[in-house]
Amino acid sequence: MVRLESIRDCLEGVVPGNIATCAPDGTPNVAYLSQVQFVDSEHVALSYQFFNTTRRNILASPYARVSVIDPHTAAHYRLSLQYLRTEDSGPLFETMKVRLAGIASHTGMSGVFRLLGSDVYRVLDIEKVPGEVVVLPPVHRNRLSSLRACSEMLCGAADLEGLLSRLLAGLARHFDIEHAMVLMLDEGGGHLYTVASRGYPSSGVGSEIALGDGIIGVAARERTPIRIGHFAAEYSYGRAIRSGLEKSGVRGIETEIPLPGLPASCSQLAVPIMACHMLVGMLYVESAQELRFGYDDEDALVALAGQLGAAMRVLQHSHETSEDPVEPEPSPSPARGRAVTVRHYAENDSVFLDGGYLIKGVAGSIFLALVRDYVDKGQTDFSNRELRLDPRIRLPEISDNLEARLILLARRLVEREAPVQIEKTGRGRFRLRVQRPLSLVQA
Repeated sequence: MVRLESIRDCLEGVVPGNIATCAPDGTPNVAYLSQVQFVDSEHVALSYQFFNTTRRNILASPYARVSVIDPHTAAHYRLSLQYLRTEDSGPLFETMKVRLAGIASHTGMSGVFRLLGSDVYRVLDIEKVPGEVVVLPPVHRNRLSSLRACSEMLCGAADLEGLLSRLLAGLARHFDIEHAMVLMLDEGGGHLYTVASRGYPSSGVGSEIALGDGIIGVAARERTPIRIGHFAAEYSYGRAIRSGLEKSGVRGIETEIPLPGLPASCSQLAVPIMACHMLVGMLYVESAQELRFGYDDEDALVALAGQLGAAMRVLQHSHETSEDPVEPEPSPSPARGRAVTVRHYAENDSVFLDGGYLIKGVAGSIFLALVRDYVDKGQTDFSNRELRLDPRIRLPEISDNLEARLILLARRLVEREAPVQIEKTGRGRFRLRVQRPLSLVQA
């Protein structure tokens, strides 16, 4: 007996499948299929794009035969299916919609292919068609062992920054994935912000993408992994155009941080990072090679993202409940030289250093609170706990991701080579290093 999960490579759409149906008067009909989507071990979904003969036949009699071919071995299979329902929204529909966009872009049919629904079928039987097949060489990458090795790397992390660094290093070392990024969810703002990346000329830390935009935003909104094997122009996130302060009438001020990404990404995989059934963020990987990521890669990264979400939750709890004792700072060097103007815009908590954009949102309000306490009281040592209780910051009540925002802020200060830096001094504690006087201006 052939199991559906054993022939998932046949469902990648590299070789178009065929569907055979029968009209009520007995007239047969055979047509090409754009997609055969694996749902689970007993179900597949076919793309519904046109109200054609196939559609009329299925509505009249819910049985069909579908043939699929393995693009690597040329093995041929016939599936006996029973139509159950059509979904025109939700995770399955959105996943197929994104993948269809990739197929359409690759074949020059973007203006023709449009998904109307996902037809879900029960798989009644799978028959292997006799014929010669290509014998493949041994697989050079074992996803299960890669997952194990990468998981072991994550276990040694003591904080979120170390966890993210180990994740990206593990993806490169054990999965041969060189281009990856992690984005965290900002529930209050309805968007995701980049907190770590690897393999790009610029880190893009602080860049944002709205829920529902591009493959990352759609996968986050639907809480489902989405994988594309061909370039899809309408789902490449490119450079996000952010209105920032322009919405409030302020012109000529740029608050966009370009999203990192390959100029021509041919394979993309976006995986939600979940913790206790809640979306924490997104893991995104990509490649210039077509069909770089398969079902096995998707399975492995979904499992890895689940461990990542649980680890994030544990680390956040440990930082909330315990802190290292304060170590007195040796006499700091006094800030010297020309004062740096720290300009804050209350509209979106954006912060500029000497006219150059630094950060906005919750991270901007955190930086403003740190600078104000430094200017007013000379305070340089801070703790995560006091920031959580600070009413000036207005952290989200459900999931504040404070440590992720501090990592984001610290990395932005380093990238800007700012004369003020954040230095970690222990678990749940950090210090502000100020090299030049700060002049706070409230715009």
